[in-house]
Amino acid sequence: MDDALMSEYNMIIQEVMKRSWTITPYEIISSKEFDEVKDNPDLSFLMTTIVSFAKDKTKARYNFISLLMGEPKADVRTMPDLCSLPLSYTRVEEASYHYKLEAFVLFIQNHVKNVLENDKLIGERGFRHYNKDQGSLQGKKLLLTKEDLAKDLQTPQAVKAIYPYDFEIVSREDIADAIKRQDPDVVFLHKVGPEGTRIRARVYKLLVGAADSKLYYWDYGMIKHVSDDAFQEKDLKKLK
Repeated sequence: MDDALMSEYNMIIQEVMKRSWTITPYEIISSKEFDEVKDNPDLSFLMTTIVSFAKDKTKARYNFISLLMGEPKADVRTMPDLCSLPLSYTRVEEASYHYKLEAFVLFIQNHVKNVLENDKLIGERGFRHYNKDQGSLQGKKLLLTKEDLAKDLQTPQAVKAIYPYDFEIVSREDIADAIKRQDPDVVFLHKVGPEGTRIRARVYKLLVGAADSKLYYWDYGMIKHVSDDAFQEKDLKKLK
């Protein structure tokens, strides 16, 4: 859990785990308790982590939700990582991802089941595999928020000119409702970027099923221009 006992994240993650985590028994612990048990290789830990990438040659840092395995002399930076999903750039408000947490927890749970059958899915290359096995969006409604779209795509008319399937430009609350009711017909966009706080950083773009938590699209790249921090025409054209 977050060190701030009454944080919004703590309240949400406790509700999500109670409702959705079924693959193993679980216990909610504090950061202090984590330090006491992280060396146990029989335990795994679902937690938020702060991640940076030396190869990017920037100081950009990101919040991820990660499922890590315990190991002797464990260090969070090097613990075996079963699955990590980007939540936000560290300087972006946490409210930008809190309402999507249940879908991410369900995805991680399903990903672990898939890894047990195919260890090639471990790590970032596993997400590329999901792109190869990308499900069709035909018959699904794609939910997009205006703030995540490139400026030239912020109207229904602009999206419709490129994207052949059902979609709607909605509020965060609409996406939260679809996730909560696990709407089988909905896929939503999750974009992670610096939101104007810096230029040199990664932007991640994921499409996730509200009910099956299936990954329908995964991509990231380094921002070269402010306009790159958005879901763009080139992304829409890649969708089936």
